[in-house]
Amino acid sequence: MARLLIIGYGNPLRGDDGLGWRAAEDLAREFPNVNVEIRTCHQLVREHVDLVSRAETTFFIDAAEDGEPGEVKCAPVAPQRETSSSSHQLSPAAILAWSRELYGRHPRGFALSICGGCFEMGEKLSPAVAASLPHLTALARQMAHRLSRFSMPAPVRSDR
Repeated sequence: MARLLIIGYGNPLRGDDGLGWRAAEDLAREFPNVNVEIRTCHQLVREHVDLVSRAETTFFIDAAEDGEPGEVKCAPVAPQRETSSSSHQLSPAAILAWSRELYGRHPRGFALSICGGCFEMGEKLSPAVAASLPHLTALARQMAHRLSRFSMPAPVRSDR
């Protein structure tokens, strides 16, 4: 069971919407620990509920559409059922609510995002989002150290 689950989601072929994937890939290099599980997907669906139910903490990483491009955001996520009957795409709050309902527990949840500026076709992040990506991954790393009881190896630095 991973103590920390990181889910990066969005469409990596739609510019800044690929932020979740890029952040997850960057964090995978920083968290070589068996207590951290990192996943990427296009959207959150009910199949993620079982995975989320087994974590102590889950970071949901996605691009935001509201705010200034490049703005890094982090907010706690509380379980909340959605009124929509669609099972094709769920919010982080709905995933946590399903986890609580089906498994009797849910992890701490946090939504981490960067406000995007360009969601056009393409694999590159906009300059504002690309510049903010290291800030988001540093925030995720700091939160993981604070919130989790497992020891994370310090990033290796080379002075060469």
